Amino acid sequence: MCDKQQSFSLTEAQKKLEHYCAYQERCHKEVVEKLKQLGMIQIAIDTIVTKLIENNYLNETRFAQSFARGKFRIKKWGKNRIKRELKARQISDYNIKKGMKEINDTDYESTFYELFEKRKNEIAHLPKSEQKRKLFSYLSYRGWEQQRIYSALNDHF
Repeated sequence: MCDKQQSFSLTEAQKKLEHYCAYQERCHKEVVEKLKQLGMIQIAIDTIVTKLIENNYLNETRFAQSFARGKFRIKKWGKNRIKRELKARQISDYNIKKGMKEINDTDYESTFYELFEKRKNEIAHLPKSEQKRKLFSYLSYRGWEQQRIYSALNDHF
């Protein structure tokens, strides 16, 4: 088995990244990391990223919107966690705001209470103080706002 890294021409790398971006929305950071893994030099990376943007394979607004929708619907993350994860991917504040608009306020509210009740039922056998602590920890880890959690705890305990 050979450990020698395969090298790609600019065109081959661009085609590879077009498929990479077409398969699922990507952010600039992921694309740059992928190109570095392929052993591309910085000037080639810049050229390919520019071409991907021009050909609409790479669009950070679209990525932020898709990411926010997906993490909220599938993983049931709160807005704080989604924002934190987008910032970690170096998404601009403008695009983070656009992504957050994808989350419907009514759905957000009902998802919070659905999670709250589900977790509350799972830990109902514990003492009240332990239930409160575990609920707070569970919901804040998932990025739900502390004020919202405190309010729900006060209403239900």
